[in-house]
Amino acid sequence: MDFKSLQADVLRISDIYAANYGIDRDRDWALLKLQEELGELTAEHLRLSGRARGAGDADALGDEAADVLGMLLIYCAGAGIDLETAMRRKWLKWLEPVA
Repeated sequence: MDFKSLQADVLRISDIYAANYGIDRDRDWALLKLQEELGELTAEHLRLSGRARGAGDADALGDEAADVLGMLLIYCAGAGIDLETAMRRKWLKWLEPVA
């Protein structure tokens, strides 16, 4: 799985979701949804670590992490961010030998 094909699939699913529910998506919407999904990931993390009410669920934690990634991909598409290039520039450069 690579970012570009994953992002294309996520965007197609987002288009279907928006059409079904009449949602007008823009960069603000995507960023706010990303924040919402991060909150849901945090809540599940807290349940799993015994710091919130209710039983934690490892599958739910994974699902929330997937939602965060999906919304990040949607946000990046709307903001014109090439996430693969940004990851190489910001993170993967540390794996390159120092000249």
